[in-house]
Amino acid sequence: MTGAARPSRLGTRLPPFYCPLERDLVHPEAKQVEARAVEWLDAFGVYPDPVERAWGLATHSADFSCRIIPDGNFETLLLFTEWNYWANAVDDWQDSGSDEVGTGAVVEHGARLLRTIEDPGVSVLPDGPMTRALVDLVRRTHAMLTPYELRRFVEGTRDWLLGAAWRAAQAEAGTMPGLNDFVAMGPLANGTRFSLTWSDVARGDRLPADVLCSPALTALTDAAGFVVSADNDLFSYDKDDHLVPQEVNLVNVLAHQENCSPAQAVPLAVALRDRVMVLFVGLRARLEVGADRELRRHLAALGHYVAGSITWQSRAPRYASPRNRYELPLVEAGFELRFTNTPAVAGIEPPDLAALASWWQWVRG
Repeated sequence: MTGAARPSRLGTRLPPFYCPLERDLVHPEAKQVEARAVEWLDAFGVYPDPVERAWGLATHSADFSCRIIPDGNFETLLLFTEWNYWANAVDDWQDSGSDEVGTGAVVEHGARLLRTIEDPGVSVLPDGPMTRALVDLVRRTHAMLTPYELRRFVEGTRDWLLGAAWRAAQAEAGTMPGLNDFVAMGPLANGTRFSLTWSDVARGDRLPADVLCSPALTALTDAAGFVVSADNDLFSYDKDDHLVPQEVNLVNVLAHQENCSPAQAVPLAVALRDRVMVLFVGLRARLEVGADRELRRHLAALGHYVAGSITWQSRAPRYASPRNRYELPLVEAGFELRFTNTPAVAGIEPPDLAALASWWQWVRG
């Protein structure tokens, strides 16, 4: 990381990332998407002052959106990008560590948010810039998505909010969960299905429900979500390392379990992450055999989600110059991003974790 005010507990640089997927793709209209999204944010006054605006834009939500969806309809991608800026503002509130943001507050807001997405006229959120921006997003989303796509989006949002509530409950109780509990529930906060819905919509792909919800594709999707979540726990670690009790993330869970330092837990996190990445690559290859055009595109999109998230996070000042170290984000801040062609573990056997092990049955068919 460039220009850190104090050193990271993870060490001087992040480990190399095993990612045998197509990388460095970005939507050709990314700059236009970003400009239009920022105009929208400013029009609704989502950020109350220049400092909050700087930190909101430091999420690089447009870069994230345009890397995980490197092709597809411009207006769909724009709406998805605006959702991501808005959701990151909520995420920052949830992660603020404020005494006002307990489990009850996260659950209450989440329930009201879900009802608003399902019915934008329900009026269960207090008036204000964030609510007015949300209602605009929801109304445009209802106009753009089919009923089934909208249901997928709601379910993806529910995953995100449920995962956030679970993490808030752990923090409020002052407990660090066990590894199996964490890998089962922690990645929900990533909102994998929240994002993947828009990926399909942008390309105009409509997989049949029995394909999209098949056990093998569900396992592959969950595996992608776990890898992205594990990577985020590395990139975002410094952003939350001031919180007491400690942030519930993969590194801290492993450090607690093994009674070691966060830096010593990093290789353990990478080994588990790489084992799931090996599973992801193998299962995706198996599902590609005999797949039709739309399924192949969906499988490719899962790869874009994993690989694009790595590049985005390495370049986002939100992580590379975190708010607990800097008054304002450093525009050019970034991580030294390294890749490796070799996973940190040998073999393809499942880990000794009930929450993950069932995925391996689908590789064998």
